Amino acid sequence: MSRDPLQILQSVFGYPEFRGQQSAVIDHILTRRDALVLMPTGGGKSLCYQVPALCLDGVTVVISPLIALMQNQVEALNQLGISAAALNSSHSPDEQRRVRDSLLDGSLKLLYVAPERLFANGFMDLLSSANIALFAIDEAHCVSQWGHDFRPEYLKLSVLHEHFPNVPRLALTATADDKTRKDIIERLNLHYGEIFKSGFDRPNISYHMVDKKNGFTQLVSFLRAGQEGNAGIVYCMSRKKVEETAEKLVKEGFDALPYHAGLPPDIRAANQSRFIRDEGIIVVATIAFGMGIDKPDVRFVAHLDLPKNLEAYYQETGRAGRDGLPATAWMTFGHQDIVRVRQLLGGGDSPEQQRIEYQKFSSMLTYCEALKCRRKILLEYFGETLEEDCGNCDNCLNPPEILDGTESAQLALSCIYRTGQLYGSGHIIDVLRGSDTDKVRNARHDTLPLYGQGKDLSRGEWQTLIRQLLSLDYIAADTEGYGSLSLNEKCRPLLKGEERFPIRKFKRGSKQEKSKKQEIVLSSQEETDLFNRLKALRLSLAKEQNIPPYVIFHDKTLLEMAQQKPSTLNALGDIHGIGESKKSKYGPVFLETINNP
Repeated sequence: MSRDPLQILQSVFGYPEFRGQQSAVIDHILTRRDALVLMPTGGGKSLCYQVPALCLDGVTVVISPLIALMQNQVEALNQLGISAAALNSSHSPDEQRRVRDSLLDGSLKLLYVAPERLFANGFMDLLSSANIALFAIDEAHCVSQWGHDFRPEYLKLSVLHEHFPNVPRLALTATADDKTRKDIIERLNLHYGEIFKSGFDRPNISYHMVDKKNGFTQLVSFLRAGQEGNAGIVYCMSRKKVEETAEKLVKEGFDALPYHAGLPPDIRAANQSRFIRDEGIIVVATIAFGMGIDKPDVRFVAHLDLPKNLEAYYQETGRAGRDGLPATAWMTFGHQDIVRVRQLLGGGDSPEQQRIEYQKFSSMLTYCEALKCRRKILLEYFGETLEEDCGNCDNCLNPPEILDGTESAQLALSCIYRTGQLYGSGHIIDVLRGSDTDKVRNARHDTLPLYGQGKDLSRGEWQTLIRQLLSLDYIAADTEGYGSLSLNEKCRPLLKGEERFPIRKFKRGSKQEKSKKQEIVLSSQEETDLFNRLKALRLSLAKEQNIPPYVIFHDKTLLEMAQQKPSTLNALGDIHGIGESKKSKYGPVFLETINNP
């Protein structure tokens, strides 16, 4: 096999050229030096170690936290004619023995293992007997306690440098702020390596935020407005909510499955397998689902609950549209989401950890309450600047009319103060709107001068305004009692009229604005029909081999086939994603479908 990276990319993987910093990373690794690679989900991180693996003598060991990721990548590599295998608990002793033999006889090019496996049962001694060319540490943010998905077993990976001082190590992640990045370098001893940082922008993803009224009803409206038949992920905070949401989606006619760590392992594995191998499946999950999933045709990621930080949000939404085709990130959130997450952040961590997590959550809330381009705010968080508005988020597609909400905000703050900072938002709104309730009368709050002064705003409008005050830290909510609201020091300038409080204009009686419909568009009915026939053929071939359809060809490849209608194997080889192995294996049958409508 050629040792020229570009020729390998073209002949094996079927891609015409490297993207972004892929070429620079690969050249660096081929000089046998360490590196940390920050590249967005869908940016092609795996090629940064798969191509060098085919250039170097020996085996590349890929350390990954999830069995699903290992299996996906091994299947995809085997389809390309590459000798790759995984070692994990799902394999029989005979399978594990065959993999070990391939490792030792030098016939294996890539071996995928979990960090636990790396340090169990003399496995390090086994590796010492093999010719190791490269260590690739995927999802490297797991090594950092400041990362959003810290995993203690990753801490042991620091010994790789001691046991294999001459073997280069490549750490890869899609999300890491400055603090997390420094922690990765420190814990993995990558001080003498180089950092490769690609842009975080995913322009094919459209970002949308919705005020929570009835989260499930809003989710169904979103799905019916252009996502029916599409594969997607719906994230919920609790296991109970996952199961309830999946069950209700099934009743609404969607093909939905639950996924969380509390499910029996066989059911969890079966649901994940269906999502990967079938088309149009919706998985409702906790954050236990998704890391390392290579499924490229996820058309949407929806959040019914608020993530704890922007790193988690970016990682989770990044699972949509890995194929570069249009995808949507949709989220609904409200007052209770903020209270619930802040309650979780008050757990048993160190004061410094709590401070950092609270700071990160504040950045998440700033993003949620934004009145300008959301992509700009998201990229600013990761240290990047977007010169112009993206044109592909809710604030760009439906620009909000911004009003001065200072007087209303001052009225809400005064009401919280005058009622003793002892009540939740429901009671505060009752007082502001002049509601005649037992609670209001018993507390004699109907005698306050501001009683009824907020009648011009509806209950929903007051809920939104109080949520904004809470999000932006003007007020706090008791997380241990009944959610009583109190004033923070930050509110003083606002109460004194020294600063303004801009708000989005409330739209009374109007339906939720539809997001930009994200769909694959072909230029004619003939192309659309051919694309659907190619998808059906792909699915049939995948089921015969018990592999995911996208392992054969991505949607992007089928789209190019439908548009270009190649009539020969040579012409088919010019299509994106078709290397020599797939051209030989699948070319004739796909050409037959193209040329014989």
